[in-house]
Amino acid sequence: MTPDDDKAIDYFGKDNPLIRLKSKQSIKARRAMFDVFMDKMKATEDSKVIDIGVTPDRTLADSNAFEQFYPWKGRVTATSFEDASFLEDQYPGMRFIQTDGKALPFEDKEFDIAYSSAVLEHVGSAADQREFLLEMMRITKRFFLAVPNRWFPLELHTFIPLTHWLPKPMHRRVLRKLGKDFWAKEENLNLVGAGELLSLFPRGSDVRLHKHRLLGMPSNLVAYGTSP
Repeated sequence: MTPDDDKAIDYFGKDNPLIRLKSKQSIKARRAMFDVFMDKMKATEDSKVIDIGVTPDRTLADSNAFEQFYPWKGRVTATSFEDASFLEDQYPGMRFIQTDGKALPFEDKEFDIAYSSAVLEHVGSAADQREFLLEMMRITKRFFLAVPNRWFPLELHTFIPLTHWLPKPMHRRVLRKLGKDFWAKEENLNLVGAGELLSLFPRGSDVRLHKHRLLGMPSNLVAYGTSP
């Protein structure tokens, strides 16, 4: 995914009234997943944390939820290919570094924990997703990555049900016919299910899976573990 003003970001189409409704529900889900983060990652006030993929949006309730919840903000480095430098003012002590969205300008294992939410599905092909995960694991000792589940009935970027269960080329053709050209591009939306997510990690990786449920169904997937 390449920067394109406000069109290459997860809140594309945020004027849609359904986006506001989704955001209010999403903040609850992100709070629940944050609680899982704190339980599984055992973060402390000494932990050096990086949040990969923050947003410049300041209008939606769930934007930069991690920064809202995390108690030791002065130990957080946030990064994005977009300019979210306002976070340094909003949360004194936090550091923001803008990157190109691919290579991260950090040393190997510079951080204790990497956090990333709702980013992997926007980085491109499966090969691009693997590179993203490798780069994430390179710079950190432990990781926590959350994504929407492809097999949840409602696709929450387009608000179109079930069609995303089709083979991906067919799904993209349907999106183009429905006028959803932005989301029809692989570099903007490439959903994964549980098996597909786990297959992106290098063979033998220490990675575990948590499923966040909505109405009894897994709506979000969390992959967490220790970097090689």
